[in-house]
Amino acid sequence: MPALYAPGEPRRSRPTRAGSLTGVDIRIGITHSPRELSFESSQTAAQLESLVATALESGASVVKFSDDKGKVYLVPAAAIAYVEIGSDSARRVGFVA
Repeated sequence: MPALYAPGEPRRSRPTRAGSLTGVDIRIGITHSPRELSFESSQTAAQLESLVATALESGASVVKFSDDKGKVYLVPAAAIAYVEIGSDSARRVGFVA
């Protein structure tokens, strides 16, 4: 049986259990780009909505997003076409009839 962790490698936390609360799904459309930016954030939907609204109202040059894995995304505020924020809900596992 292979070792789960290499010697000297820090142990990582276990994945979340099925049905536990995960993050919020975010999709950002960027003008003049055929693809959208899509990721999952650990922030709440209200926090993300406030972040985007504040950045656009204040005339900020970039909006800073971070996902639940620690990656940071800097999106030019002037290039944001839309922001779709999913709801805070538990992820379903299995078959739904």
